Amino acid sequence: MAFQVSPGVQVKEVDLTNVVPAVSSTTGAFAGSFQWGPVDEVKTVSDTKGLVDEFYEPANTNAGAEDFYSAEAFLRYGSSLRVVRINTTGLFSANGGGSSSSLLKNHEEYVQSYESGALGGTVGKWIARCPGVLGNSLKVSVCASSDAYYNDAATTTGAEEAAGQTVITLASGGGALVQVRDIITFGSTTQQYRVLAINTNDITIEALGQPTGTGLVATVANGTAVNRYWEFYASFDKAPGKSASATTANGTTDEIHVVVVDEDGAITGVPHSMLETYGFVSLASDAKDSSGESNYYRNVIGNSSEWVYWGQHSTAMVNTANEHRTHAVSATSGKAFLRPTLAEVTSLANGANGRTPTAAQKYGTWDMHFKDGETSDISFLIVGSSRTDNGSGTDQDILADWTTLSNQAVLIAEGRKDCIAIMSPRRADVVGVTSESSQAANVITTANTMSSSSYAVIDSGWTYQYDRYNDKYCYVPANGHTAGVMARSDLLRDAWFSPAGFSRGQYLGITKLAFNPSQASRDDLYRARVNPVVTFPGQGTILYGDKTALTSPSAFDRINVRRLFIVLEKAISTAAKSQLFEFNDAFTRAQFRAAIEPFLRDVKNRRGLVDFSVVCDETNNTDSVIDRNEFVCSIFVKPSRSINFITLNFVAARSGVEFSEIYGAV
Repeated sequence: MAFQVSPGVQVKEVDLTNVVPAVSSTTGAFAGSFQWGPVDEVKTVSDTKGLVDEFYEPANTNAGAEDFYSAEAFLRYGSSLRVVRINTTGLFSANGGGSSSSLLKNHEEYVQSYESGALGGTVGKWIARCPGVLGNSLKVSVCASSDAYYNDAATTTGAEEAAGQTVITLASGGGALVQVRDIITFGSTTQQYRVLAINTNDITIEALGQPTGTGLVATVANGTAVNRYWEFYASFDKAPGKSASATTANGTTDEIHVVVVDEDGAITGVPHSMLETYGFVSLASDAKDSSGESNYYRNVIGNSSEWVYWGQHSTAMVNTANEHRTHAVSATSGKAFLRPTLAEVTSLANGANGRTPTAAQKYGTWDMHFKDGETSDISFLIVGSSRTDNGSGTDQDILADWTTLSNQAVLIAEGRKDCIAIMSPRRADVVGVTSESSQAANVITTANTMSSSSYAVIDSGWTYQYDRYNDKYCYVPANGHTAGVMARSDLLRDAWFSPAGFSRGQYLGITKLAFNPSQASRDDLYRARVNPVVTFPGQGTILYGDKTALTSPSAFDRINVRRLFIVLEKAISTAAKSQLFEFNDAFTRAQFRAAIEPFLRDVKNRRGLVDFSVVCDETNNTDSVIDRNEFVCSIFVKPSRSINFITLNFVAARSGVEFSEIYGAV
């Protein structure tokens, strides 16, 4: 009791309600090549839409399909997936500065290296938000004045322009007052035309709302005013002007409109489609909107855009010595923002998707993002395809790389001790191989190059499925599905139930298998610790084995036992952290037993254990253990075993014989 000077009542609370927390067992991890998305950054997705939103559709290549559909396969079964886009050789960002080797990997790198505008001389005014060829389809159009929004300064010249004409001549200097894709009308008429090309003062036009190639729908007299509108004027209710923020600061006219465009149609399928609009944003770095948030166009677009980042101020937009540090200034200071009479248009180029990853790039990504169990919570490391780059841009599918990738995945899983690495054989082992016996022999040869481990699972499958994005069929390694059915078994029952068989092991969305092993082949595969994936007519495609990659006979050569121990170890070790820095005495030991024994009873009641015993007392916490500041708890468990073999005895008995008389004969 705390020291008290006078009599009184002191209230204390002792918390003996510690419990073993629930732990995640269904989260996958995957690293691969994609067409879009941040590089070297973990993104968590929960369905196909999320995968497409973050990393876009698969490229129309074998490697592109294998990576995308390996990730998508896992998501079919209702779990979340942590995905990393690999930084491969030749991966570059589209930009407006003409650089052919710029790489902006992710938002963190933008903040560190690009946000100041210091690299603007390299990447220009704008850079694609993510690297890849998709960025080459991007265009950014900036309207920074009322004249850029609309003007009628140009006029026609020469003879009357006849109906049907597609080339119109403007008065001297008129060609400099319009831009390609501007919208124009003539005089008081309302028919709109698109500017398709400009040759000095001759402009090529096409009537809007009319059949393709239609020129003037009516004659235009000499000297008729040309009403020019910015290409995207209809998306804004008025021209940019002076913001309330700039007015309050006694600054100059500061507003601009910004539009991000799919110029080539590679993203939307429709050229010149608007992707994003940003109206009435400010050139002033200290500008605020009505809610007090930054209205500075760099910040607004940097925080909101899915497609571009600001690269550097245009000298045509601001007249100040520090172009990338503009701010609202006094109207009399002489540092007003310039207001160009035409929109500033930047088409991005030089983006590249990069090569297929090398083995080192792939397992290096695993090491960077998934090696540490304290910073990344995952249950499955999905290897995907073993296709690699040979160093010169040519894909290869060789045994040495498969072995390297598989063993590196095992090292990560064994180091973490809370996840399972899942791999399929090489594509070359089964795809295009016409003999089943050769397929089985190839798969076994490949599997035998991998080290023994209970933290790994090998399946036999490559699946044939429809690539709906590229309208073709493709082969994909089955390990994404295998991880998916394991995760689904957790959701349907528990982690310690076998994921194989007709109840929980059915694959989804499979057209056929490249290798559909017969019983004889399945026997050979199982002896080689390979789990057969089998299509049974009328019954679907099934994971038909539940072995780990452990070579020695053990309880841990079964997936359900390994996953049972992963759950037990992960949950109980988390609970054990609460004992750190407590006293190693009978009270602490009893408290810990009281926390974990109900948990183990619950697992037993849910058929994960046959029996268990917990020893945490003075027998294993001796004086020498206590003096070393250690705490020991021994947890003995008898895991439940899955059925792999069924024997059905059908016995014909003679009439008049009691069954009990012949039970012993079977």
